[in-house]
Amino acid sequence: MLSYRHGFHAGNFADVLKHCVQVEIISYLQKKEAPFDYIDTHAGAGSYALASDMAQKNCEYMNGIGRLFKISELPGLQNYLRLIEGLNPEGALQQYPGSPLIAAQMLGPQDKAWAFELHPSDAEKLRQNLPRGRQYQVREEDGFKGLSSLLPSRARRALVLIDPPYEQKDDYQRVVDALKLIHRKMATATVALWYPVVERRRIDALEKQLVATGIRNIELFELGIRGDAEGHGMTSAGMIVINPPWTLRGQMDQLLPQLAADLSADGGSHYRCVTLAAE
Repeated sequence: MLSYRHGFHAGNFADVLKHCVQVEIISYLQKKEAPFDYIDTHAGAGSYALASDMAQKNCEYMNGIGRLFKISELPGLQNYLRLIEGLNPEGALQQYPGSPLIAAQMLGPQDKAWAFELHPSDAEKLRQNLPRGRQYQVREEDGFKGLSSLLPSRARRALVLIDPPYEQKDDYQRVVDALKLIHRKMATATVALWYPVVERRRIDALEKQLVATGIRNIELFELGIRGDAEGHGMTSAGMIVINPPWTLRGQMDQLLPQLAADLSADGGSHYRCVTLAAE
């Protein structure tokens, strides 16, 4: 697990999907003045230089934010793009934010955030990249294990983002266990689970497990750049959202077909919007 470094993948198509969903959820939660808590179980370093050796190794961002920055007019993408542009004030795409920094840019003074990161150097970078103060807490520990102590959240409203590397096979079971834990301790929390499609059978099994939990109100949003093909790395990625904002499904129904066309690497249109469990 510690070999995973998000710097190699920052700003790719999977990040575009993940962070677009994250931004829309936080924007919706902000419509009420009541505070909410943000919990990030696999936070990473918080910010990534796209000129770094890591980002330049495969240049994955070029088939993600690199295709959209400053040129996309897709509805449903504008809140996300404005935030990315705000973090690149000189106008050129130089930095890409991770999910904890995106949250930090959006949270109000009444909200609080907890970010878990197990990799020591990334945890230290995360402390440097997040604003100082008691509003943001960085914990250098396993987010799966630390999650329980924060639930139910003090604010009684929460967004939990779960974004493991899935380098170990038991990560697929651990995310299911985490979702059951959250549901047991705080059934009203909004949970956003990211997953990669490397082997479709694993995602099919994950979906069946989630449905079998009996948890209600689950939506799935998936974006791909090519058709499923084992041995070719990640071809698609998805977000499974429990207790999503009621507006999110309509936004993604409109956005994903256009985003899939813009980012496709094989000329196809690869996306899904699926209700896994009705409310």
